[in-house]
Amino acid sequence: MHKLLFLILLLPSLLLSQSVRGTFSPAEDFTHAFLYQATPDGATYINHGKLDDTGSFEIALDSTAAPGIYKIVYAVPAEQNNFDFIYDGKENVAFNFNLETGVEFTASEENKLWSSYLNSMAMVNQTISNYYASNKDDKEGFNSIFKVAKDTQAAYEESANGKIVSAFINANKPYLPNEYEDVSTYSQNLKDNFLSQIDFSNYMLQCSTFLVDRVVGYVFNIVENPSDNTYKNLVNDVANTISDDNAAIKTSLLEILWQRFVSLDNHELANYITDQYLLELANKVGNIAMAEMLVSYKNTSIGALAPNFEIASTEMTTSLHNLNGSQHYLLVFWSSGCGHCLNELPKLKELVADKPNLKVIAFGLEDGPMNWSQEIKKYPEFIHTIGLGKWENKTVKTYGIAATPSYFLLDSSKLIVAKPYEFKDLEVILTNL
Repeated sequence: MHKLLFLILLLPSLLLSQSVRGTFSPAEDFTHAFLYQATPDGATYINHGKLDDTGSFEIALDSTAAPGIYKIVYAVPAEQNNFDFIYDGKENVAFNFNLETGVEFTASEENKLWSSYLNSMAMVNQTISNYYASNKDDKEGFNSIFKVAKDTQAAYEESANGKIVSAFINANKPYLPNEYEDVSTYSQNLKDNFLSQIDFSNYMLQCSTFLVDRVVGYVFNIVENPSDNTYKNLVNDVANTISDDNAAIKTSLLEILWQRFVSLDNHELANYITDQYLLELANKVGNIAMAEMLVSYKNTSIGALAPNFEIASTEMTTSLHNLNGSQHYLLVFWSSGCGHCLNELPKLKELVADKPNLKVIAFGLEDGPMNWSQEIKKYPEFIHTIGLGKWENKTVKTYGIAATPSYFLLDSSKLIVAKPYEFKDLEVILTNL
């Protein structure tokens, strides 16, 4: 009986044999650490730990915690305040995290090996940079430096053999010339081989931020002052490097590049990615929402002809493209149930009062006409039309409306000339109109 009791008491410790623990500093800047298991499609919540007064926490991992890539989120927004780590299913993971210096692993050979490798290769790369910066034609020095680089890479590959981290060390293998190269030749070869060692089908790489960091770094950091044509060639390199057999990860990585160009207001590059690769890939993997988003963005990019729609009210039945007599048109998507809209529309009315060459077209996103028909009485100067079905309305989807109010400034030909995100941006544009 005593033996049975002993086994029952021992069982929880067997099931909870590993843990993730860490210390955050300064402690007062943090409250919780959230643990996720990363997947190629996102991350699955596992557990969280409340930090004590010293900034420390510990989360026990049971026997069902599979080896793989995990993520610690320590603040919001989560996408900007997190880091990945490797869990091999055998070792505890422990780290210290500081806002200034980042993360340092104190337990887990996998993570310590990866950190050591990155630090060693950073020193090698600095030595290479110093060599070329010296402008010396020293072939003996060149051979010595790159021998160290080759030996360092080989040593870490050997140490990582059989470990999860081997996928990362192999994928990060730098270009290593076999004979002397001047700085121009070396730089070109470095660029040409930047993505060559990566196995985009590797599940662990897909789960981590490695592929994203590598692809974004290639497109945005490898060439100084790139033109749009240069960007297109870099995007082509990425797309051509990833096999169509890896359609899901190819779609994900190209979408990230698309989003980056969208955030930079580079409509030409965003739409180039859509036309050349991403729309076809979205349809191939069955991502209907992405396909609709891409088409909506393209249809409403600056310089595009605003998609036409019917305008039906008690005063007229026409369409957007048939309106005439004004130099500019301001299309505003709003809703009678939207507090921001009810706050901004009176300001908009005042803002356009002295602009006779500007007509406002107010498109109401509504479930029914009752409240809308009362609200529009306050704005007799506007051209009103209602979009029943609200977010599911065909025109709303065509324009990719995700929030109200949303503004589009059109010229007399109904070409989109501006897409102010906030009312203060609209004020600046209309003041200078």
